[in-house]
Amino acid sequence: MPASFKVLHDPLRKVDTVIADFGESAIGRVAPVDSGFWWIILLRAYTKSTGDLSLAETPECQKGMRLILSLCLSEGFDTFPTLLCADGCSMIDRRMGIYGYPIEIQALFFMALRCALAMLKHDAEGKEFIERIVKRLHALSYHMRNYFWLDFQQLNVIYRYKTEEYSHTAVNKFNVIPDSIPDWVFDFMPTRGGYFIGNVSPARMDFRWFALGNCVAILSSLATPEQSVAIMDLIESRWEELVGEMPLKIAYPAIEGHEWRIVTGCDPKNTRWSYHNGGSWPVLLWMLTAACIKTGRPQIARRAIELAETRLLKDGWPEYYDGKLGRYVGKQARKFQTWSIAGYLVAKMMLEDPSHLGMVSLEEDKAMKPLMKRSSSWTC
Repeated sequence: MPASFKVLHDPLRKVDTVIADFGESAIGRVAPVDSGFWWIILLRAYTKSTGDLSLAETPECQKGMRLILSLCLSEGFDTFPTLLCADGCSMIDRRMGIYGYPIEIQALFFMALRCALAMLKHDAEGKEFIERIVKRLHALSYHMRNYFWLDFQQLNVIYRYKTEEYSHTAVNKFNVIPDSIPDWVFDFMPTRGGYFIGNVSPARMDFRWFALGNCVAILSSLATPEQSVAIMDLIESRWEELVGEMPLKIAYPAIEGHEWRIVTGCDPKNTRWSYHNGGSWPVLLWMLTAACIKTGRPQIARRAIELAETRLLKDGWPEYYDGKLGRYVGKQARKFQTWSIAGYLVAKMMLEDPSHLGMVSLEEDKAMKPLMKRSSSWTC
């Protein structure tokens, strides 16, 4: 699925041609993983909003869903139910050290699978994918809820991990060395609250907070009701760090110094507390608002929207803000960004009429209780 399109105009023939970019023109030449998932999610949102089933049931849309699913459900050299992804394959579109199994992609993957499950026809072609989706959803929900989840109690468990455990019963399944836990996590983690960490792969846990992944985890019901409440508790407890003066930090904390040079390749756009490296993105306001409404905490969204209203119009609707508190308009931020304006409008309208939440939210599937004792060594 293309990440973007250009319209080329032929002045002689007076014809417009749409040219799709599959990564060939992208910065870093990376193909997008998330655009296919968003396509399925938006198709379901349209269907839910209008009640019009005919679009999703067209042969073209059914084929589109099957093509996306056949790509992301294909077997590889991986034993995890999560989806292996490259750096720069999602909204974090520069090299930000998300290679592996980034939370953003796993949450969107989970939501897209659930949306496709509701829209695929139960014909011969559709049934095959439905069976594979159901199996993958069980394994993926178990894996994410257990291995990506971090709260005070789990942090203490990881802190006391033993290493080099070889067996099916190993507690430290990914052989994470406790000394690799960054110091900031111990101060950041409140007694009440928790979140899905950025990445889990062999011998490595990325403890950073990523906003989109955690919000989508709530909206898709990848997060259990208890985990959803805990994510909201964390946002309230760490308001200065995650919201500050402009909602919402795309990632926390920023990568700095030597680590920034190595991980980002000295990317001048992703300096600390800027752009994807701890910048604040107004577009995330709508996802935060939707998550707040779903968890029964609209007052959090109201507080965030009021903050945004003091700046966004005056600053010309910039793409992102810089600084530890999101105080400064991004050094290279484009003005009058469609998604910054749309993010605010959707948040505002959703708060005024919470019934709109159903377009972008899925209720917990009671059948999604894990059937598996562990999520490794599985096939889909």
